[in-house]
Amino acid sequence: MAVLWLVLLAGVSTFLLGVFVWVIIQHFLTVEIPSTLKHPTKLRFLHCMFLYLLTLGNILEKLRICTVPRFFQFVQGLMLIKKDPNVLVTDTHFGTVPVRLFKPKEVSLKLRRDTYHGLGSFLAHETDSLVLLVGYRKLPEYHHPVLVNDCLNATIYFLKNLEIFGVDSSQVVLCGDSLGGWAVAIVSQVLTSIPTLPRIQTQVLICPILNLINFQLPSYQQSKNVPFLTRDILLMFMCKYLAIDLSWTDAMSTGAIIPLVKWKKYRKWLSYENIPRRFWSQDTQPEVLGPFNEAAYLETKHVWSAEISPILADDRIIAQLPKTFLLTYENDVLRDDALLYKKRLEDQGIPVSWYHVEDGFHGCINLFDSQLFSFPCSMKAANALVSFIKDM
Repeated sequence: MAVLWLVLLAGVSTFLLGVFVWVIIQHFLTVEIPSTLKHPTKLRFLHCMFLYLLTLGNILEKLRICTVPRFFQFVQGLMLIKKDPNVLVTDTHFGTVPVRLFKPKEVSLKLRRDTYHGLGSFLAHETDSLVLLVGYRKLPEYHHPVLVNDCLNATIYFLKNLEIFGVDSSQVVLCGDSLGGWAVAIVSQVLTSIPTLPRIQTQVLICPILNLINFQLPSYQQSKNVPFLTRDILLMFMCKYLAIDLSWTDAMSTGAIIPLVKWKKYRKWLSYENIPRRFWSQDTQPEVLGPFNEAAYLETKHVWSAEISPILADDRIIAQLPKTFLLTYENDVLRDDALLYKKRLEDQGIPVSWYHVEDGFHGCINLFDSQLFSFPCSMKAANALVSFIKDM
């Protein structure tokens, strides 16, 4: 019996090692590390680990043992949470939505701002704010619009109970990073139709997803293979969330889902022509829509709604949005989503503050306190966010 266990252990170890070697080979064959990124070796190591976990998750999913999102949730659950002695953390519920509250332990004589964000503890301590982190329901069990509805319901609950939390109604901030930025953009638009609630003072969008239609923008061309969010990984996860079969990702990336009549209507908001020329490279190609695929369009046509691509919201809604802070990274496929939205907001007279991290990459802000695996761009992004909130 012991021999069988040893054989099994050796087999599993060999398999895991083989997968890791394959991942390293794939990384060096496909991944591009821009020259502007500092500490490339560190970034390569982290991305190899990410690809390794993603590959294991895909293998488990194909074996019908565990889905990719469930596997990542399991791995995330194994990670230790850093505790800040200066911040009081409380898990509770707003109705049925689980939330986590971060509150500075030192008592402040003035009413606090509010913002909810993945950097909750850091923001709470550095900005003397009450931070609300929404525990929205996730894949694999839940798909669109569950995430947005959970964030919206939690926000409405909070806005109706600001006095209970000692929050100044004129200093409420909605903040989101990546997918969270997508949720914040949509929630902010929905709140414009609920005038009875206190008005959001600012929306903070950190490399948000705002467009699921045009994947040929300059940033999607320049950074399509840059860690950690490649174009293929973005398409895979968003298709899973939107219940779009992964067989349509090629049609989406080439623009084959875009009918000419819709492109004529929306190119004023979606075209690369709205991106400042300094963000074009010599290799940037204009949008060349693939041969229209009606079947692909019918399977993906819901991406044409503002509830999924918030950049498509009507001018009358955009004109009612709060002032906005945009944080972007140069080496990020989502950079141009934010730049397109910046123009839309400014065209409607919305005040926009913008901070661009020249050596940044998607997700780098989450590494600001990772010590060995932190990057200079991580602290730049985190400090820019703190400075904006403190100066409001």
